[in-house]
Amino acid sequence: MTTRHVLFLVASTREPGHVGNTEWLARQAAASLPADTTQTWVYLARAGIPEFVDQRHTVGSYPMPDEGSVMRQLLDQTLACTDLVLVAPVYWFSFPSTLKAYLDHWSAWLRVPGLEFKAQMSAKRLWLVTTNGDRAKAQPMIDSTAMCARFLDMPLAGVLWGKGGPPEAVKEDVGAVEMARGFLS
Repeated sequence: MTTRHVLFLVASTREPGHVGNTEWLARQAAASLPADTTQTWVYLARAGIPEFVDQRHTVGSYPMPDEGSVMRQLLDQTLACTDLVLVAPVYWFSFPSTLKAYLDHWSAWLRVPGLEFKAQMSAKRLWLVTTNGDRAKAQPMIDSTAMCARFLDMPLAGVLWGKGGPPEAVKEDVGAVEMARGFLS
């Protein structure tokens, strides 16, 4: 049996050392994972993701990211996980730019000869943990996450939304905190 490996991609652009509502809620969910579950936490704002250059309609394919590069490390971490958790506060009704930059590179990974990125991703579960002040304003991000999952034939295993806003506001959202306890089961 394969050991579960959960990759948490923290998309917040908060200053280092400041845990926002979304990360706090994700950590509540992670606390309920079995002890033998591998957890990898990646802070996308500190990863140094390069700008994506779209060459789909010119060159058509992309090389494997260079060994030791930021994008190779992210690709390897993505392919190594069994579960991919997007830890993304709502920024202007959508993904934070850090997560969008990472997702844009999926377009390249889909076109690396021999990588079979889509087939590998279809064996993983996708999750979203998000917070903001109004659930309706999170819907565009939730829909985008569902469309990404559908495009890669990944199961969207769950969406956890909590009422965020000012620092620590989500701690008062009793329903979200309760839901977090078994969310990643």
